[in-house]
Amino acid sequence: MSLEERAKATAKNIEGKAQEMLGNVTGNPEDQLKGQAKQVESAARHTKEDLKDEIKRGVDQA
Repeated sequence: MSLEERAKATAKNIEGKAQEMLGNVTGNPEDQLKGQAKQVESAARHTKEDLKDEIKRGVDQA
């Protein structure tokens, strides 16, 4: 597990939530969509790290 990668993904998620909320407040659909996209990217990064962890556990048990 890369703690650094997870931290980056979490930061991207927070950034995305803030941008989406800004878009909601200002009525800017572009900011809303960009914020949502950053949140999806964050989720994908976390999933990638989860898969890497699972593979490492499998290799360690073999």
